[in-house]
Amino acid sequence: MKYCKRCLLPDSKPNLMFDEDGICNACRNFENRKIVDWDKRKIELIEILDKYKSKDESTWDCIIPVSGGKDSTYQVIKMLELGMNPLCVTATTCDLSEIGRKNIENIKSMGVDYVEFTSNRVVRAKLNKIGLIQVGDISWPEHVGIFTIPVRAAVQFKVPLIVWGENSQNEYGGPAAAVKNNTLDRQWLEEFGGLLGMRVSDLVGTEGIEKRHLIPFTYPTDEELKEVGVTGLFLGHYIPWDGYSNALIAENHGFTSLNHIVEGSAVDYENIDNHQTGIHDYFKFLKFGFARATDITSLHIRRERLSRDEALTIIKKNDGKFPWTYLDKPLEEILDKIDLTVDEFIEICDQFTNKKIFKTDRRGNLIKDKYGNLTKIIDDNE
Repeated sequence: MKYCKRCLLPDSKPNLMFDEDGICNACRNFENRKIVDWDKRKIELIEILDKYKSKDESTWDCIIPVSGGKDSTYQVIKMLELGMNPLCVTATTCDLSEIGRKNIENIKSMGVDYVEFTSNRVVRAKLNKIGLIQVGDISWPEHVGIFTIPVRAAVQFKVPLIVWGENSQNEYGGPAAAVKNNTLDRQWLEEFGGLLGMRVSDLVGTEGIEKRHLIPFTYPTDEELKEVGVTGLFLGHYIPWDGYSNALIAENHGFTSLNHIVEGSAVDYENIDNHQTGIHDYFKFLKFGFARATDITSLHIRRERLSRDEALTIIKKNDGKFPWTYLDKPLEEILDKIDLTVDEFIEICDQFTNKKIFKTDRRGNLIKDKYGNLTKIIDDNE
């Protein structure tokens, strides 16, 4: 594996590219922030928001998809500061933690209208299991639902503007910024919607799932989107985005972090709402050889909060460990909700493990330590 010479991201990360100096495009994108006229972008943001405000105050000004996490809490704070009257929409997570519920209730107390949608739990568990077995993502229904449910709410309540948080691709501000063709369409949504090649329509007939069970995970039609004029913007395009500062601001408005580092992570304020996240992150490690701690420490390296050596020490301690617990909940209890045993889970893990990255014995069996942890064949990230 080849690693960025500045941060700790490997070339196994999808869509990551390195320039002739060995620096990844994520680091170069962050560098480009220095030449952005953020004051100008703030003005652009205000102009867009003014355009979509309800002139007669008969409906909401925008929809904010919220999980209760530090970023969505920050989104609510900023929209309120800018005079917007938002409708907050939560697509309830798969296995909500106690602290996750607490942070959802905190957003409700911030002076906003709020809708929380919980899909059929029996069907949801089936989708978790199917996602894990077929594409190696237990959080597949969650990743789809966080895009489909707020968009369905936009159509249902006839609120055109959806305010997303960070643009993970760091390319543009979203269709609301366009002079023409500024509505969301199916192509735009499917680009960001986390399908991983498994279409919602393909699930009909699997495990007794019917079309009617998949309404929450199905995008509105393009005709419905155009009728309302549903569009979106990435707040991170207009305001410098930083998860750590977002967390500090959110905490000042009632957001609660953990009192310890999250398993497999490097911080105590991120991904604390869903007990299944540890499994999701572990499969990222199995497929690509890096996970949550690498992502987070690389963000801190770019902001010069950590040296590369300091971040590497954190990664070696936390990244890619077998997820025996997450948010202090035992793996066995997490898997019980989707009718899987630990042994069955390990078999699925082995099927998705990239043997070009991890050591095997002469028979091709993965080599693990007594805790079930793997070892990379070559780890030259030094």
